[in-house]
Amino acid sequence: MPWILAEATPVPIPTMTVDPESVTPGPVGFVAIALLAVIVVFLIWDLLRRVRRVRYRAEVAEALDAEIAAQEAQDGPVESEDEPGDPTPRA
Repeated sequence: MPWILAEATPVPIPTMTVDPESVTPGPVGFVAIALLAVIVVFLIWDLLRRVRRVRYRAEVAEALDAEIAAQEAQDGPVESEDEPGDPTPRA
């Protein structure tokens, strides 16, 4: 029985059949990735600009509301720009 294990056939070592230089992305792949990176940078830049704009608008609205509240505390109620009876708040 021990001679069966000794006579096992060796496993062949795989050899590379494809040239590694022919499967690289090359200049076309580099241009595609570089273009994708530039697009992502511009999208992030635009997103940050929009978020900043929303934050500034919220700060201005908060300042206006504080100014109206201070004026109401001094003089009494101030007429709003909304139509009378309009239940929707001013944005």
